[in-house]
Amino acid sequence: MPLKGKTVGGQDGAALARFYSDNGADGILIFDLSDTDEEHEENIKAMKEICRAAEIPVYAGGHIRRVEDVKKILYAGCSKAVLNFGRESNVEMAEEVSGRFGREKIAFSLSDESQLSRTLEEWGSLLLWSGSDRRCPYQGELPVISLSPAASDDAVIEVLSNKCFTGIASAYFSSEAADFMDLKGKAAARGLRMNVLESSFAWEDLKPARDGLIPVVVQDYQTSEVLMLAYMNEEAFDTTLQTGKMTYWSRSRSELWTKGMTSGHFQYVKALVVDCDNDTILAKVSQVGPACHTGNRTCFYRNMVKKDYDDTNPLHVFEKVYQVILDRKLHPKEGSYTNYLFDKGIDKILKKVGEEATELVIAAKNPDPEEIKYELSDFLYHAMVLMAERGVTWEDITAELANR
Repeated sequence: MPLKGKTVGGQDGAALARFYSDNGADGILIFDLSDTDEEHEENIKAMKEICRAAEIPVYAGGHIRRVEDVKKILYAGCSKAVLNFGRESNVEMAEEVSGRFGREKIAFSLSDESQLSRTLEEWGSLLLWSGSDRRCPYQGELPVISLSPAASDDAVIEVLSNKCFTGIASAYFSSEAADFMDLKGKAAARGLRMNVLESSFAWEDLKPARDGLIPVVVQDYQTSEVLMLAYMNEEAFDTTLQTGKMTYWSRSRSELWTKGMTSGHFQYVKALVVDCDNDTILAKVSQVGPACHTGNRTCFYRNMVKKDYDDTNPLHVFEKVYQVILDRKLHPKEGSYTNYLFDKGIDKILKKVGEEATELVIAAKNPDPEEIKYELSDFLYHAMVLMAERGVTWEDITAELANR
């Protein structure tokens, strides 16, 4: 993805990252094409949005002139910063950034055999080769991705057939016309090992009803919200695995249907789980838009019976409180303590975070867990005010924790 002016070839970078994540890409490579430090700062912000949207590793290089640039790329959420070994300044900082951030966070881009070094394995964890895609002189243990001009499925598969490459990055993929699952299927058919959807259960292992159908409960993979119930036959099951998009059998129309094919509200497979009797499937999906034909997020939106209860799911509570804080920032409410903090600015917020952290430490010296609970709640609230002030979300935090 060539990043220029916060867009990728005129396309929204975050939207393209979501498309790549949902449609079977294994990673995203960003090249920052900024000419000035000001443009670079804007592109760092764009990288943050791309990393938020992506659920696959994001690697970024390009405008790296100093150690601080590597830090900014990694802090934006990228899995690796890519040093260009065609630049002497990047070669000189390789050992330092590897020691500071860890070799697993560093990748190298090479175009010539003269740039090879015996220290590559010590300083980094991935090599990007932009020389000939027919031959790579590197003989070490790092995985090598070809930066290839390949512009067709056949050309891509030819590159992947070269045993020295473990992957390929190409401008051929830089649009929403790219069909990664179809390409992977073609490559797998030629005997290449691909990261595709493979079920540990064959259809024969399942127990469909007499009509040949198995019910599928569909759930949002992030929130666990139940979205809908549908049915699969063997053809729908196989098509789902091949395309990565949830495909069902319509009992009313007696035909196969891929959810979202007409509405654009696709369901991208994250996991398929079978129950203890092998007669029901739970599908965890990334849902685009509403799941219900009525326009509601879920088909289950009408209460039949409901008792009042407190939702104590930690992620739900954190997100709910954060959204209230964010709403106060966007829509100030007179007399609100949260708005008082926002009005006073970052220094006041930081002062309160520091005070609450100190009170938490003091409480932790007390054996009474109730005091710790109270002070920790205060600290988390003020930390969320800081998050809202600086544009950090719980998704950012959980993604960072998941990568540790």
